[in-house]
Formats: sequence, structure tokens, C-alpha cells
Amino acid sequence: MVGGSCLCGAAAWEVDGPLEQMTHCHCSMCRKVHGAAFGTYVGAPAETFRWLRGEERIRRYRSSGHGERPFCSRCGSVVPGSAANGRVFMPAGNLDDDPGVRPGAHLFTGSKAPWHPICDDVAQFEAWPPGGDATEVATAARAGASRDGALRGSCLCGRVVYEVSGEIQGIVLCHCSRCRKGRSAAHGANLFVTNARFGFLAGGDEVEGFKVEDARRFMNHFCRTCGSILPRREPDPARVGIPAGTLDTWGEGVREKLHIYVGSKAPWYDIPDDLPQIDESPPTT
Repeated sequence: MVGGSCLCGAAAWEVDGPLEQMTHCHCSMCRKVHGAAFGTYVGAPAETFRWLRGEERIRRYRSSGHGERPFCSRCGSVVPGSAANGRVFMPAGNLDDDPGVRPGAHLFTGSKAPWHPICDDVAQFEAWPPGGDATEVATAARAGASRDGALRGSCLCGRVVYEVSGEIQGIVLCHCSRCRKGRSAAHGANLFVTNARFGFLAGGDEVEGFKVEDARRFMNHFCRTCGSILPRREPDPARVGIPAGTLDTWGEGVREKLHIYVGSKAPWYDIPDDLPQIDESPPTT
């Protein structure tokens, strides 16, 4: 039996094993919703899945004619979707137990973030693998290189749009359990800038926030309509944390540079690159 829950714990579920088909999805929609380089999902027969609590808290955003994006309305974590073709797919970042399976494919690599290199030997598919369901199309229509030096990003539904000015020092990949739950992914992927360099261009009042009660500063900010993870202002130190998966434009400095809290990483994820790794937080902020 494998259990899972959202960041705030309001929603929880369990599934009888064995689980199957763990995949990394690099489509633009997964990047937006998770705020990360990719989302990781694992499947199971629908009859083995059950909600333990919190199903009434779930909001759903229909991202296409054939797909929806469910999330916890309190904390923004992605949660399992409705059964389709007799199966349920769960975000692996929210699992409380080792699922016993490991990633078997990278999907939609044709839409992957340019700042994220795929370094492992897992099979890659530009869209769905042969025989897959091609009804849901993921695009990166709004994505591209920055032309004026400013970085811009948005949520999946487009209601929230933001801008970042100035030079970017790089992306920090965080493997702590809070980032995995909050981003519902293998790890968080964050840029950090001063408050003066960040601003909402639209939809700032559409952003909801949740702070982990016993955390010094960890927060999840998300769009109340589509659930996309969004930038968050952190008071100590005063800065803005920007989920890189929501970027629509990027520049030369937008590159992954460091793994932190690798001592807490997901058991199902092996770090494939040669970037520096720190077991907990870096010695300086």
C-alpha cells in the first residue's frame, strides 16, 4: 500500500500496489502547473485507489477538451485526477512512501524547458510514445528567448502574468520534502531575486498563498483558477522566489546550477547530472 497527501495535509489518498508506469512529463502545461522542469506521474488501476480525506477541497481546471488539472484549494498541491480508461494517475512528488517503481520514460521532450538538460538514459519521446493517447496536445506557444532582457512568466490559464528585471544568477533545484509536496514534483526549481526586480503585470489578486505552519519561510503561492505554482515573496531574507517552470521567456543566466537538500530527495529519483550537491541548505543564502 502506498499513501500520498498534499502539502497542507487536507487531502490524502492511498493505493494498493503494485504501481505502474512512472513517467516524467516535460509538456508546457505540466511545467506551468508544477512550476518545475517537469511533472512526474505514476499510474495504478482505478479500483486500487481511494481517497482518505479532502476530496471536497479539490478544485479542477480543464486544461484541454480531454484533460483537467486538479489541485488542493488550500495549499495548491497537485492531486490525483479522475479515473480514465480504468486507471488513475498520481503526482509522484506527493507520495509519502516509496512507490516501488522508477521512471520509465520522458514524455513531450519536444516541449521541454531549454534550461533543463536531460542527462539520464531513460527513454525519450517528443510527445506521446507510440500507441499513446494523442488527444491532448501540449504546446509551448508563449515560450521563447527574452528580447529585451526582462523575464516574463505566467500561469497556465493566463490570468496571472509577472516580470523580472536584471541579471539572473541561476536556478536552484531543491529536493526537500516541502518542495516535493508543494510542487508535486521530483524537486523544486527556483530563481531568487530582490523585491525591487519583480512585479505582477496582471492578476496579482488572483494569487492565493499557503504557509507551512512550522516552517521559517516556506510558502506555496498559486493561481486560484488553474492551480499553477507562482512567485512568492519571502520576508526573511527579503526576496522573491520564482518557480522556473512558469517562465515564458528566459535569458543566458537561466540555467540550473545547484542541488540542495539532496539528503531528503525522493527515493524514486536519481540525480543524473554533475551539478554541485548539498545535503541541506547552502552555507550562504
